[in-house]
Formats: sequence, structure tokens, C-alpha cells
Amino acid sequence: MQLDLNLLAALDALLEEGSVAGAAERLHVTAPAMSRSLGRLRRTTGDQILVRTGRTMTPTPYAIAVREQVHELLQQVQGVLAPSRELDLATLERTFTLRWHDALVALSGTALLTAVRKQAPGVRLRFIAESSTDTPELRRGEIDLEANANRPTAPDIRAERVAETQHVIVVRRGHPLTRVKAVTAARYAAAEHITVSRRGRLGNALDDALARLGLTRRVVATAPTEGAAFEFVRGSDLLVTAPESTTRSAATALGLALLPLPFELPPAAVYLSWHQRYEHDPAHVWLRDLARTALASRRNPDL
Repeated sequence: MQLDLNLLAALDALLEEGSVAGAAERLHVTAPAMSRSLGRLRRTTGDQILVRTGRTMTPTPYAIAVREQVHELLQQVQGVLAPSRELDLATLERTFTLRWHDALVALSGTALLTAVRKQAPGVRLRFIAESSTDTPELRRGEIDLEANANRPTAPDIRAERVAETQHVIVVRRGHPLTRVKAVTAARYAAAEHITVSRRGRLGNALDDALARLGLTRRVVATAPTEGAAFEFVRGSDLLVTAPESTTRSAATALGLALLPLPFELPPAAVYLSWHQRYEHDPAHVWLRDLARTALASRRNPDL
């Protein structure tokens, strides 16, 4: 049996209006067209639906019995095929899962949560840790929003560059580099380094930049997070190079010193990523706007 949803709309209009002419006017079709729809409904259901009693049409017992069900079904169909794009934040209840770089959670997570709770108290945020391997949760819909330095390449993942910041050198106060007149690229390369990599990578773009200057550095350790790297730096002569915006607050709190990088390096970018299934979802659009603001507003810590 092939179903025609137009018949559901016609049946609802006929039962509500109680006449072919009224139903036709309601659906903005001609009376003959509505008469043909009534004929098809009668053949499909095996019931007369409306019968003439004098000058009016009276619904049959079957029509009376299904009137409310038909109306509810039509509303459900309309909700699926033409969903409302109006978002009532006061009544919205939803849990969003966000996989952000840990430094971004520390830097901008509070601002995002504050904005969310102010506008939509029924919304909850789940910040989860990044994985040491590439994982498909974003594509599977298990992650709503991702924020880190990586621009995704999959065609079904949307991404937006929302912030960027320069790199700085982080060392303990009293480190040998804090006592020189100027930190040169050669002095920087000669120091012992720790890198930040959740995958344990010893090298990164810094090594490429140094190689162009004919220099190499010695990386003696890696740490999975900036916070862990700062603890190594705090108690040794190691240095770590990190994005300024995600570093300044934590480094200052730990009594660490920030020094300028003595050579050119592309700024560290922050990308906000989501699956295309959420591109036009009103609640997701709203959350992305708040996340974009929270991340971008912290890109310059001196503001």
C-alpha cells in the first residue's frame, strides 16, 4: 500500500471543516480537487467519511473515532518534515558533549558554561579529554563540538578558525635564559626542551623552523598536557614552547617566566569543529555561537 501524506492533510481538513468547500478553502485548493481527495479517502479507508444530511455533511462514526488521531498524526508529520526553527532557551533541556584541548577548557570553559547557564539553565555540558589517537566520535555523533589546533580534513566535518595566538617560551624564574641580554635562536636551540603532545611526539613545527635556520634542539621528554609540562619546567632548566593565550594565566600562577620566541613561527590556531548533521540544528547553532565567543574573547590575554 502506497501512502500519500496529502490525503492525511485532506482528511484532517475535511473532519475539521465538515465540508468539501471548507476543507478546500483551508488547504488552498479547488473544490473539485478536494472532492477527488475525498473520493480517494473513501476508497482507501472503505468508509464514506462524510455523508450528506440535508444541506450539511455529517462525519461517519469511523470519522469521529479517528478525528483526534488524524490531527495528532498530521502534527507529528509536520514536525518531522518541517521542524520549527524557533528555539526556546528557557525550556531547552539537552546535554552537549565537548572534546576540547585541556588548555582551552581551562581558558574558556568557564566563560562558556556561564553563558550557557544564563541563557538555558536546562542545558548541561560534558567536557571530555582528548584521545591519544584519532577517534571517530565526532562523525558518529558522540561528540557535539570539538576545539583544538587541528583542522579536520574529512568532508563531512565542518570547521571554523575561531582564534590564534603567538608562541612563547616558558621557563622557571632564574632559568639561564632569563639572565641573558637577549634570547637568540642559537641559545634557544641549545637549551633542553620538553614538548607537549598527547601522542608522545618528540618533534613538531618548531623543529622545522629551526632546521631552516640550520639549528636543531634536544627534546628530553614529552608531556601529555601543558599543565604537566609546566611542572617539569618548574623544577628544572627545561623549557617548553606553548601558545601564549593558553599559557599566560597558568604559567603566572605557577611563578614561571614567559620569554619571546626568537624566530618566526606561524601562530597557533584554534579550530571549532562539528559534524555536518548539526549544521542547521538551532540548539547547536546557538551553542557554537557561544563557544566561538568564549574562545575568541581569550585569544589575546592582554585585552
